[in-house]
Amino acid sequence: MTLTITPAQPQDLTQIMTIENAGFSPDEAASDASMAERIQLISDTFLVAKEGAEVLGYVVGPAFDQRYLTDALFDQSTPNNATDAYQTILSLAVSPAHQKEGLGSQLLTALAQVARQQHRQAITLTCLKRLVSFYERNRYRNEGVSASAHAGETWYNLVLPLAD
Repeated sequence: MTLTITPAQPQDLTQIMTIENAGFSPDEAASDASMAERIQLISDTFLVAKEGAEVLGYVVGPAFDQRYLTDALFDQSTPNNATDAYQTILSLAVSPAHQKEGLGSQLLTALAQVARQQHRQAITLTCLKRLVSFYERNRYRNEGVSASAHAGETWYNLVLPLAD
C-alpha cells in the first residue's frame, strides 16, 4: 500500500476525530463540528496522510496575520486569506498504531510545501513542552512560552521560517 498526503475530505471526518481524540485530552481536542468546519473552509491547509482509504494522521491550520497563534483560532474557522504571512498548525496528530513511523514529520514537510506555494513567511504553532524537541528536530525554533490559555495548559510558541 502507498502512503498519500492529500487535502482532507468530508468523508475523512470520522477517522480524523478518532485520531484527534486519541492524541489530545478532552479539553484540548477539537469538536466534530469544529473539525468539519475546518475541512469545509480550509481544506487546502488540512492535509491527511492515507494508506488507501485509511487516515493515518493529519495536520491542519488556517493562514494567519500574526506570528503567534491566538486561542480564538481554535474556536472558529475562516477561509484562508491569500495575503496572510503565516501558516498555523492547530492540530498535528498521527494514529497511535502508526506513530514512530515518521508520518508527523512527513505531514509537516507537506504543509511547508503548501505554505511556500501560498507565499507564507513562516509556519507557527503552539505545543506542550514534551513535544518541543520533536518540532525542533523538524527545524522549528522554540520562541518561548505562549500567551495561550487553551485547555489550561502551558504552551510553547514554535516557528519555522520559510525563507528560500
